[in-house]
Amino acid sequence: MVDALTSSRQQSVRSGEDDAPGGDRGGAIAIPLGGGREAGVMDPSEIDRRETERDLAGGGELVEPGRALALADFSPPAIGAGERLLRFAYRLGISGSALTSPLRKPAKPRLLATVHNPLPGSRVAGTALRAGHFLVHGVKAPIAQIDFAGAARMSPPLEKVVHSFSWLADLEACAPREQAAPVAERILAAWLNANPKLPSRPGKGPAWSVANAGARELAWLVHAPLILSGHDKALRAKVLAALSETARWLDKNVGRAEDLLAEVAGWCGIVAAGLLLPEGKPRRLFGEAGLIRALGELVGDDGGVLSRSPLAQMEAIALIVRLRACYSAVRRDPPAALDAILNLLVPPLLALTHSDGSLGSWQGAWAVDAADVAALVAASGVRTRPLRDVRQWGYQRVVAQKSILQFDAAPPPLAKHTRSGCASTLAFEMSHAGQRLIVNCGGAACAGGLVPVRLEQGLRATAAHSTLVLDDANSTAVMISGKLGGGVSEVEVDRRSLVGDKSGGGTRIETSHNGYAARYGLTHRRILILRDDGTELRGEDLLVPTSNKGKNGKVSFAIRFHLGPGIEARVSEDGQGAGLALPDGSYWQFRSGGGQVSIEESLWVDGQGRPQGVLQLVVQGLVSRGGGNFAWLFKKMG
Repeated sequence: MVDALTSSRQQSVRSGEDDAPGGDRGGAIAIPLGGGREAGVMDPSEIDRRETERDLAGGGELVEPGRALALADFSPPAIGAGERLLRFAYRLGISGSALTSPLRKPAKPRLLATVHNPLPGSRVAGTALRAGHFLVHGVKAPIAQIDFAGAARMSPPLEKVVHSFSWLADLEACAPREQAAPVAERILAAWLNANPKLPSRPGKGPAWSVANAGARELAWLVHAPLILSGHDKALRAKVLAALSETARWLDKNVGRAEDLLAEVAGWCGIVAAGLLLPEGKPRRLFGEAGLIRALGELVGDDGGVLSRSPLAQMEAIALIVRLRACYSAVRRDPPAALDAILNLLVPPLLALTHSDGSLGSWQGAWAVDAADVAALVAASGVRTRPLRDVRQWGYQRVVAQKSILQFDAAPPPLAKHTRSGCASTLAFEMSHAGQRLIVNCGGAACAGGLVPVRLEQGLRATAAHSTLVLDDANSTAVMISGKLGGGVSEVEVDRRSLVGDKSGGGTRIETSHNGYAARYGLTHRRILILRDDGTELRGEDLLVPTSNKGKNGKVSFAIRFHLGPGIEARVSEDGQGAGLALPDGSYWQFRSGGGQVSIEESLWVDGQGRPQGVLQLVVQGLVSRGGGNFAWLFKKMG
């Protein structure tokens, strides 16, 4: 097996020459750190025929995934000279009432329309709210003990739910309005009493980050019937005043957002306020231009957000979907650029779905449930296939009958883009017939729920992913506050389709990264070959010296394969393999061509953000500083 894999390896990843066995076809690209706008275009991956037929059978127009973004996609809506003047004057600080009705008194605060919520929340979390506590990733937090002023810091996931008011969707989903509204009004009144004054700038407590303020403004407007339908006129006036004040605060502070996704949330709140509050046309024009520009900076040229996080991808889609509902409420079409960007955001998200429809665990994400992903995609109205033309997004997807392979073949995101950045370069996940076979631990972004905060950095480490680790060191430095440091700066990728022979065809991906080059003088190269019938995955991990002058000594290595939930494993008698019994009754065999195989405990975070105990296969030993290679195989038996 080692010889077979080594013989199929190319001499140069960059060359793209057809020298693999069977006359394989393809090309190579090099992906630089922090982007893909300069990267070359790869050959499209093979997509399962049944998946394509299913998409086409639904009728309607199918959006082609992977189209490169053009400058027109990020152009503000075309407007006349008068509207341009309105937008310019509003940007200078002239109020909307002075611009739209200069000779009349400012209009009283009110809502111009009722928005239909396009994204239902969690009924379980809503029921918990009615019972008196927030339920976030399995942890109950009594409402009576919440410090809405933010003096006592909460866990990050709870803090986001409380101050973004995303819980309004959960409450709406669990009960009729007349039963849910009193609960919403009680919590909102407590929040308003704890936050009577708006700070001059962001950072004065968690409630006043641009991300939370923008999401909160949008949630208040979308779920207005829950918070404005009561008989308390004083509270109603207070809520309407808070809507106007928060919109003005966002006008002034959206440029100070914590990151690009937070800025998009801020602009969405501004545009929604411009649509649904009186005398809002100047604000809407101002917000639309800012939103389109911010989305242009957030999204790479293949539609993936620059943080490479599926959670950020979902959040961006959800913000646009809710904002489009605000446009529908006032019977106005959203800017064409907004629809174009939404069409480009969905295919990269679908590229990270497994055969059961749930997400892979990448860049801090947990294995988001298939129902949540499907509901978001359905609400977007975008009908498309998973992304094939991978550039900045960087996740290679291979579909082979019932098997799906996801492979992180790009540098980690830049520190300024990350919230829960992970050192996951060259890690992979694999599922077969709805069962996860190989996974990453995931879940760093939900640390603070049932996942302890102390595990957050560990879940972002290279060892928490299914890849090779040298000397227990991360391939990219994992920093505090979700940021990443130095390490991988370039990844080379070559993807080819192998022509079928007696053993059948397959897809071959060869990648390498330089994350260990500076410390150990070694480049990690990984080759994966998935057969077209999906029953066999061959792999080889190589450590190649970066210079002709080999270094003396040895360094420890460990190749980790975190197993899916419910899988039972047993090491073979010779210590060079293991048998894997899956919950669906199938049996897989693992064999290693080098190093000793052992079984260790591991952790996997499920679709609800709950930690589950799983196992991991570990191939470990010592390797010379002059390099080495380690081949391995997963094969379905029977």
